[in-house]
Amino acid sequence: MKLHSNSQRKASFKYPCFLFYFILYIMVLRLFRAVIMGPPGSGKGTVSERIVNSFGLKHLSSGDVLRTNIKAKTEVGLLVKSYIDQGQLVSDDVITRLILHDLKGLEQCSWLLDGFPRTVTQAECLDTVYQIDTVLNLNVPFETIKERLSSRWIHLGSGRVYNTNFNPPKIPGLDDVTGEPLIQRNDDKPETVTRRLKSYETQTRPVLEYYRNKGVLETFTGTETNKIWPHIQTFLCSKTSDGDQKAAAGKA
Repeated sequence: MKLHSNSQRKASFKYPCFLFYFILYIMVLRLFRAVIMGPPGSGKGTVSERIVNSFGLKHLSSGDVLRTNIKAKTEVGLLVKSYIDQGQLVSDDVITRLILHDLKGLEQCSWLLDGFPRTVTQAECLDTVYQIDTVLNLNVPFETIKERLSSRWIHLGSGRVYNTNFNPPKIPGLDDVTGEPLIQRNDDKPETVTRRLKSYETQTRPVLEYYRNKGVLETFTGTETNKIWPHIQTFLCSKTSDGDQKAAAGKA
């Protein structure tokens, strides 16, 4: 029977921790560029936050970029606001210009794009400037999303969010803190949710196919973010590790 010294046991205990930080180091050393896709209500925001916290990627959301420019009343922001006020989609040219401008400030960073690209034209423009390592696609059944969003109610003053299924207010229809009435956003009403999901499917199916043909699409299917996340985390660890091994092989 082979005995191990205390120092050997400590070393073996620390190894998983060392491996995790080594992968983080590689992600910084070898810039990693990813895109996350998924319909509204699929949990993209939660997953993106976990990726940022676990792997140190910079998160760039097209929605945040648009809101920032509108609030700052930039030239492009005013143009975007005019599109929105008229109920029109922001053109490929405008949103691409905004995103590529912000990405210039992240040249030395690994990053995660959220909400862009949404069309093949946008994807092609992105590819002319950056090499995308992987595209994470959250495949959550539309019925699950409709139930999730249609059950969401908000306190307008504070932004507190309630869900009648798993996080209901103490008194139906009223905020727990102020007692003021809760509202349901127009975007969360059943008929609007259905329309948004159909629009997303029509618009993004060609984009998913575009990335599938390039061999960088990875789809994660499920109904709960907490159950999907471990698979995403494992995939990203293996993806960065594989990239480092290939780079090392190329130098040998």
